[in-house]
Amino acid sequence: MAAPRLSPVVLEDLADRPAADFERGGKYDGGRYSRAAADGLELSGADFAECEFAGVSFNDTQLRGAGFRDCILGELYAPVFRAARTTWRDVEFRNPRLGSAELYESGWQSVRIDGGKLDFLNLRGAKLTDVLISDCIINELDLGSAAGTRVALKNCAIGTLDLNGAKLKDFDVRGTDFRTISGLGSMAGIVIDDYQLGLLAPLLAAHLGVTVL
Repeated sequence: MAAPRLSPVVLEDLADRPAADFERGGKYDGGRYSRAAADGLELSGADFAECEFAGVSFNDTQLRGAGFRDCILGELYAPVFRAARTTWRDVEFRNPRLGSAELYESGWQSVRIDGGKLDFLNLRGAKLTDVLISDCIINELDLGSAAGTRVALKNCAIGTLDLNGAKLKDFDVRGTDFRTISGLGSMAGIVIDDYQLGLLAPLLAAHLGVTVL
């Protein structure tokens, strides 16, 4: 099994800048944004490269089609995170606090989420390559019709996991707890441990029509 291929994001010589400068389709390079509010802004198609966000609020901000490259997002806050069809490459999320995270049809490559809590993470139709999510609480994770390669969920607590129509390869969920899983027919490519197999056995038997007496 192949693990996610990740390198730390290293940012140097950043300039402190205000989030008030953000605008739709803007290009931002080498900026540090600390404890700023970007709530409700229209930022569709914006491009962020080598930027650091520390405690920035993106609540109800429209980020559809935006791009983030070589960025660190620390303590990102958004009860409603509108980021459909975004692209994320070489990005680290550190301890995010997100309510409804609309990231469907997004593209993730070399992305790490470390810690934090997400009520609903919508990755339906997303493409995920080399992704690590660790020590995170996710109430609902929707991977319906997503494609995932070299993805690992480590020491996470997930309420509901939806895999319907997902295409997965080297998708490691060992050490992560789930309450319910839907889309058992799309579990090919997932790596689980013995304990998880025991928990899944009744669900798999029911899915296959097997009677255990």
